[in-house]
Amino acid sequence: MSKIGVHSFVWSAGSSRSDLEKALESTHRLGYKLIEFSYLDPEQVDVKWLSGRLGELGLDVAISMGLPPEGDISSEDASVVANGVDILDRAVALVRDLGGTKLAGILSSAHGKQEHSLTRKAWDTSVSALSKVADRAKAAGVTLNLEIVNRFESNMLNTAAQGLAYIRDTGASNVLLHLDTFHMNIEEADVGLAIRHAADKIGYVHIGESHRGYLGTGTIDFAAIFDALVAIGWDDYVTFESFSTTIVDRDLSLKTAIWRNLWDDNVALAHHANRFIELGLETARRKSELVCQAHLPV
Repeated sequence: MSKIGVHSFVWSAGSSRSDLEKALESTHRLGYKLIEFSYLDPEQVDVKWLSGRLGELGLDVAISMGLPPEGDISSEDASVVANGVDILDRAVALVRDLGGTKLAGILSSAHGKQEHSLTRKAWDTSVSALSKVADRAKAAGVTLNLEIVNRFESNMLNTAAQGLAYIRDTGASNVLLHLDTFHMNIEEADVGLAIRHAADKIGYVHIGESHRGYLGTGTIDFAAIFDALVAIGWDDYVTFESFSTTIVDRDLSLKTAIWRNLWDDNVALAHHANRFIELGLETARRKSELVCQAHLPV
């Protein structure tokens, strides 16, 4: 069986105990093995309770986030960089306290459309700051997974190759790539080749359709993506992410331009996604076997 996760925004954008419980129960009931939460404020959420419920349901957890403008670690303002480092350190602590190992998302710069080109100074400032966070994250058993997003959500890391260069500059073994098919479909010359090229530095994978809705109903070549994941021996989580105006987190919905209602029934959506990913990966494995086995006469 594949390791398949789901983003909590499929269920709810709320962080009350009842909202979290609904997300946890739905994730478990539909057979997902991991739930991803966008950053939860430990002052607003009972982290001990949530960690306990994750354990009771046998669910792994990942936390994703995007740095705000006032926490941009590529900023020329040292106080803004320091604030970003503090935000990242607190996120690492949250992952650790929930029993997880993955912090993902836009961790290298502010999340959102920028009005200027990236400078070498901004790159170096970001690398230096994240390297320090990575040292502390490693001690906590947490990986930092840099999401490679499209040009409208970052001016720093838009391709897997850029992410690999950034990782090399950090020199940190626990800084990895967070690849997302929605973004790759926009920016990569060839998504399958990009996955193969980045193979040993991938830490987390998001599966999302070109319009953010039901998998297989957009323009993404998922067969090529599943083939590539099987080819590199990917055995970690593949997490389904989808957004609709049915469930709105004001901040993220604005930044990711969620204007259309692509689904109403989140249970049907999530059930379909789990089957789609499972079958896609199984099909890719069977194709690989046919290609690699000679089937000689006996």
